[in-house]
Amino acid sequence: MAEAPKLVVMGVSGCGKSLIGSLLAQALGVPFFDADSYHSQANVEKMANGIPLTDADRAGWLADLATLIEAQEAGLVLACSALKRSYRDRLRAGNPGLRMVYLRGDFDTIWARHARRQDHYFNGQAMLESQFGSLEEPARDEAVITLDVEARPDTLVQQCLAQLGRAREDADG
Repeated sequence: MAEAPKLVVMGVSGCGKSLIGSLLAQALGVPFFDADSYHSQANVEKMANGIPLTDADRAGWLADLATLIEAQEAGLVLACSALKRSYRDRLRAGNPGLRMVYLRGDFDTIWARHARRQDHYFNGQAMLESQFGSLEEPARDEAVITLDVEARPDTLVQQCLAQLGRAREDADG
């Protein structure tokens, strides 16, 4: 029997992590979690005031997320920015089968999505620019599935599921 997938849907704010992550979780029959729900109140307040988080701000948050991933033996999908390789490595610690699903898009496309958002604590163009500045795109050795955010959500989910199926076949074959 195939092991239940553990996926992190990653990318900058506004790329569609929560939407695609929840759709993937539903398709895979595993729970969905949003990493934003695990930020401390201090982190949320910083972001709401347009102050980018530091690595130190994220340390406890990443540790909590790694513990969450490890505890979900039946699999999960986690929406998490995971912008830096060191963050992704922290999430993979104790979770060697964890796969990254990178939602890649350009600044203009994602900024246009931000302009349509309401009631989200992530605040401003400078914050998005900071995220793009921090982004270290995943390398091939990171077991990553890269998807272009220009595609429709249902297409992105189908592309991801197809790539997961190929990975399973490779592992079984």
